[in-house]
Amino acid sequence: MENFSNETIDTTQLPKFEEVEFTVLHADYWKVTLLNVFFFFLLAGAGLGVLLFLNRGLLVFAVGILAAYFIFLFLVLLLSRISYKKKGFAFRTHDVLFRHGIIATNTIVIPYNRIQHVALHEGLVSRYFGLAKIEVFTAGGSSSDLEVPGIAIDQAENIKQLLMGKIQKQL
Repeated sequence: MENFSNETIDTTQLPKFEEVEFTVLHADYWKVTLLNVFFFFLLAGAGLGVLLFLNRGLLVFAVGILAAYFIFLFLVLLLSRISYKKKGFAFRTHDVLFRHGIIATNTIVIPYNRIQHVALHEGLVSRYFGLAKIEVFTAGGSSSDLEVPGIAIDQAENIKQLLMGKIQKQL
């Protein structure tokens, strides 16, 4: 019979992920974000224009609608910039970390031994700037558990190979 032990862990001695130096996203990722916001607001503005053209009764509210449109655009750009500045990633010996958030900062930590699959994706705009997104999947679930956007394609390929190597070692 095996002796059972359940010792108390001194939590003050645990490694702190807050002390990890995170790698910031590629500078061109901000351009990708700006272009995505631009295309969204271009389509929304065109739809708004068509709506105002078809329903002339709304023209009385056109100034208010236009003001709300630009205020919303400003807020989206401001929050996108804050979000971009807070995002970062790190690869340590035993796990991968991703930090993100706007008001609250969230840090996702995934141990390599939990990773089942790794995918690399290039969006249309990201591909133009030579960027990719790494997606990390763990057991149970059809969507990725971690997405790290805004990584240079060659670096993303290296990260994918690193993670695939870590998965192979676990088998």
